[in-house]
Amino acid sequence: MHASRRGFLMGCSAAIAALSGARLGTLALAAPDAPAGHALVVLFLRGGWDALSVLSPLDGPDRAIYEAARPGLRLPRTGEGAALSLGGGFGLHPAMAPLRELYQGGALGIVTATGLTHDTRSHFDAMDYIEHGTAGEAQVGAGAAGGWLARHLASAPGAAGGVNVLAPAMSIGGSPAASLRGAQALALTDAADFRLDDSPDGQRWLENTLSQLYRGESWLHRAGQQTLHDLRLIAAANLKAPAGYPDSGLGHSLGTVAQVLRAGLGVRVATVDYGGWDTHEYQGDGGGGHLAGQLAELSAALHAFWNDLSGAGLGGRVTVVVQSEFGRRLNQNESGGTDHGHGGATLLLGGGVRGAQIHGRWPGLAPDALYDHADLAVTTDYRQVLCEVLRGPLGNPNTAQVFPGFQEGKALGLFG
Repeated sequence: MHASRRGFLMGCSAAIAALSGARLGTLALAAPDAPAGHALVVLFLRGGWDALSVLSPLDGPDRAIYEAARPGLRLPRTGEGAALSLGGGFGLHPAMAPLRELYQGGALGIVTATGLTHDTRSHFDAMDYIEHGTAGEAQVGAGAAGGWLARHLASAPGAAGGVNVLAPAMSIGGSPAASLRGAQALALTDAADFRLDDSPDGQRWLENTLSQLYRGESWLHRAGQQTLHDLRLIAAANLKAPAGYPDSGLGHSLGTVAQVLRAGLGVRVATVDYGGWDTHEYQGDGGGGHLAGQLAELSAALHAFWNDLSGAGLGGRVTVVVQSEFGRRLNQNESGGTDHGHGGATLLLGGGVRGAQIHGRWPGLAPDALYDHADLAVTTDYRQVLCEVLRGPLGNPNTAQVFPGFQEGKALGLFG
């Protein structure tokens, strides 16, 4: 049987393609009597985004290598579709103009050459390792049970005696993210529709009936009681549809997060997924095409989210981490796309971020500097970035419990 490259890639990418689009994953709320704290929003770009199109070299020896490796995909330095200069010899993809505005305003920082140090190029293995907070398969389950966000919630100040005093996580749009595995979660489809009945009388009757049903001390009774508690909490907040967001899946997801943040419900963690980054074919020439559309939606939604929170006076109490499982190959492939690579890039937006800076060590694109002579190398383990997020704005010094076995390196100075 003859299999074309196109057919092969379509078959291999069928599972990751199912993750396309955006969805709100989980919200972890503090107990009602807990003091106001800092919220962490983790936006995971499923599929492996092309960090060399997000942040490309504009001059020096790396520019010549980049242009030769990507005759169709390279971003021009001037003219239509040109990269947006950030200074320091790097440019942002032209579809990311809204994020360049946040970068120049000091709210956004970029960490280059980040990622998983394991050599896997499997989407699902890489995502699993990152969400569990490990370096690879050998570490899974060895002192790192559950997800890294669940361990953060259990070890953060306020989780006394090893017992998580935070309320269960709420999953919107499906099952909880693997990073929150180990934290109790409640599934719902939309915060604004989180009700038992459309009429107030029907709502009260169902709440009272279910309260009687779930009187008891078993795990099932406790889960039911917590569900009813969270239902009342969200319903009482009377959340409204967000305004000023792009009409997109990611716009809706981030708008929902902002609604809950603005309502003062004690959000500690929110996870959001945005798929569609597996660009094996027809990625887009000269700054256009599929990748440009993805980056434009990402940038517009994050820009609206930040403006919303800043306008509400909440900008200093929220940090957004944007990450992906890996980057893409330096060389474009014969189908006008890029294959699975290694080093990527992480975006940091929000409270205390040292913005308008490119952090981390750029390894260069010379053949001897590339990972496996093919990919941007990883010079900053993704856990180093997350440790600095936890120690900084999140105020959790217990990073050894969150990432067992990881030895932190010299601080990158991501927060000031």
